[in-house]
Amino acid sequence: MNQRTVLITAATLGALGVILGASGAHALKPMLLAANKLDTWELANRYQFYHVFAILGCGILMDSFPAARLGRAALFFLIGIVLFSGSLYTMCFVKLPLLGPLTPVGGVFFILGWVWMATGLKKK
Repeated sequence: MNQRTVLITAATLGALGVILGASGAHALKPMLLAANKLDTWELANRYQFYHVFAILGCGILMDSFPAARLGRAALFFLIGIVLFSGSLYTMCFVKLPLLGPLTPVGGVFFILGWVWMATGLKKK
């Protein structure tokens, strides 16, 4: 991913995170509480934001460090958000056995993103 794409992705996912967080705190809160899923929603939102900032950091650092490596790290963070946070958000509404395994796979992509980012920052 190039720098512009990385930064736009971070901004878009950040806006989406605010929308989803506000929805969970207000409009969806009664349903999430009734289903005992509010903690799940908040966890998904929290990890989405952690990794939005990681994507943003990758984009900002692409001027000073290997852009290809940081672009790959940003892609791994994006995949992690979709799989980890996306599966948790979805599990708040539907019970699909397929979703459960996606959450830890998303976590693996988060780890890969951090490792790839670290190796990119190591090279100058």
